[in-house]
Amino acid sequence: MSLTRRRLFERLGSVAAFPMSGEAVAARGREAAEAEGVALTAAAQNGSTIRIASNENPLGPGQHVLDAIVGRFPEVGRYPFNAKQPEAAIVSALASMHSVANNRISLSAGSGELLVNAVRAFCTADRPLVTAWPSFEAPVTTANKMGLPVKMVELDGELRIDIAKLVEASKGAGLVFFCNPNNPTGTVHGAAAVADFVKQVRAASPNTVILIDEAYHEYVTNPSYQSAIALAAETPNVFVTRTFSKAYGMAGLRIGYAVGHTETIAEVNRYRMPFSIGLPNIAAAVTGLGNPRHIESERARNTAVRDFTTKAFQEMGYSATASETNFIFVDLKAPAAPFRDACREHGVLVGRDFPPYEKTHCRISMGTMEEMQRAVQVFRKVLGNTTIAAGQHGR
Repeated sequence: MSLTRRRLFERLGSVAAFPMSGEAVAARGREAAEAEGVALTAAAQNGSTIRIASNENPLGPGQHVLDAIVGRFPEVGRYPFNAKQPEAAIVSALASMHSVANNRISLSAGSGELLVNAVRAFCTADRPLVTAWPSFEAPVTTANKMGLPVKMVELDGELRIDIAKLVEASKGAGLVFFCNPNNPTGTVHGAAAVADFVKQVRAASPNTVILIDEAYHEYVTNPSYQSAIALAAETPNVFVTRTFSKAYGMAGLRIGYAVGHTETIAEVNRYRMPFSIGLPNIAAAVTGLGNPRHIESERARNTAVRDFTTKAFQEMGYSATASETNFIFVDLKAPAAPFRDACREHGVLVGRDFPPYEKTHCRISMGTMEEMQRAVQVFRKVLGNTTIAAGQHGR
């Protein structure tokens, strides 16, 4: 007898008890809890805490995606290669979306798997990882675990990636990691600057592989920016990574992908764990890609919330970076830790430390407008505390 959706819910209990919600799929708050080595409190799990620490989409993926996920549950007894909608369905959808051949796409369990495998594939004891710092940590963490050398290049005065210094450091590197927009600063480089960066690195160090991480691509509104995917697809030793964890709202499902030159993608795929994406995840990704208007709406929503929050900090006398993401990096003129602790006491979870800026800056993710309106009131209260506001200066 086939397992209908109705029978599925009957087996699992009432629909109300079944944790198929946008927030569950978004897995809100897990990154921060994991980083701080603590479990989420009951308050955080039941929704009374505002969780704006992990750069997740607070709304999850949308009802159209949730319906697609549930629709695949009766088939979960099959391996992905035996399913009605195998991994090839995502590859074909992505290839069509980006106007590339299927063999220029690599899938992964979140883009983090690709970043880890890129270090494994291209770095050695004699060919280091080169990255701006601070930036997304996965490549550095992987290199450190493997005992591989890492060169870190400080950001410029506007907390943007310093392209000139990164090019210089890239000579002889195995892999250069270029996060655009960058995390945790949210800053972005335009298309011309990125193309010139790639050109300079390839001239200075032809065998170096360049990984351009575009995890926050869908949130960018800066008109000078465009994706580097077209460039990567035609340029040896260059590839771009993307994720469904941010604007698509699927952080809890773990789906990512890379696009690049055929030989580069083939090398990355050598380190991939086969069939790491489950059937509901495949359905979610294909359905999400098929609804670009939902992403346009999410971009507009996030931009409005980000503008509101940035303006609120400006009114309090604090500046933030020119963010093109779903978070801002705020100069508190004081350490992040006491600010974070005080916010937690008021039911608001904000970002962890990001050395070397932990004595001055805090990363704050964007929730819903209603959440940020409530959070801003907490920020005003906390920053009005002279003990917090008059903390250590400098770094």
